[in-house]
Amino acid sequence: MANVAFIGLGVMGYPMAGHLVKRGNHTLTVFNRTVSKAEKWVAEYGGKAAATPRAAAEGADFVFTCVGNDDDLRSVTTGNGGAFESMKKGAVYIDNTTASAIVARELYAAAKARGFASLDAPVSGGQAGAENGQLTVMVGGDPEAFERAKPVISCYAKMVNQLCIAGLVQGLAEGVHFAKKAGLDVEQVISVISKGAAQSWQMENRYKTMAAGKFDFGFAVDWMRKDLAITLQEARRNGAKLPVAALVDQFYSEVQSMGGRRWDTSSLIARLERE
Repeated sequence: MANVAFIGLGVMGYPMAGHLVKRGNHTLTVFNRTVSKAEKWVAEYGGKAAATPRAAAEGADFVFTCVGNDDDLRSVTTGNGGAFESMKKGAVYIDNTTASAIVARELYAAAKARGFASLDAPVSGGQAGAENGQLTVMVGGDPEAFERAKPVISCYAKMVNQLCIAGLVQGLAEGVHFAKKAGLDVEQVISVISKGAAQSWQMENRYKTMAAGKFDFGFAVDWMRKDLAITLQEARRNGAKLPVAALVDQFYSEVQSMGGRRWDTSSLIARLERE
């Protein structure tokens, strides 16, 4: 759970902010220029409404904006009474507005000068995508800030990506583990099978570190389990059957119990190779 501010409760922002509560269990403070809209949102989802963007952002770990255009964006961030006046050092600002590259660069520089991060994160998927938590989010910014914000952003983003990765990494882990147990040269095995249908980004970028037992190169197990929990919860709601995802989630739970909470997701091989 995190303290989150969401500024802009329009057609897109209203349901997006709702998913941060329903799926993420985050504590939200919202601001909207039309006060009645903010009051309606609070009545539906809880949290509280603030009188200004500055008040909404005070003490927040993550501050989201989803407004109309560049001028609206400047008004609620760097303008008088804007969120940037109160955002704490180390926080992350995430803008979901489809705004210009010019204002995105302005806000990135302004945030950096104040000691917090800024991510430009426009969304695609329309009102239906926002309501169903199935938006595509295109994020620009510093990788470290993105990794911190990703679990929060995932509350309203597409979940299919993590499902595919989870099953794929388990398959790769078993393949590498099997090759080692069979006395095969892992390097040669991967060289051959990566030329065919088994090829993937995970294979290209993780097989060497997996074989070497090194797991500090990517997305953490804790974060993957959070994403899978959100996905499995949604599957229970919509009736989707995800047996592989549920099984791999259990495997990641075992990795956590081995001390691998901050290992990257390729660490599934570690549970196969434990004595």
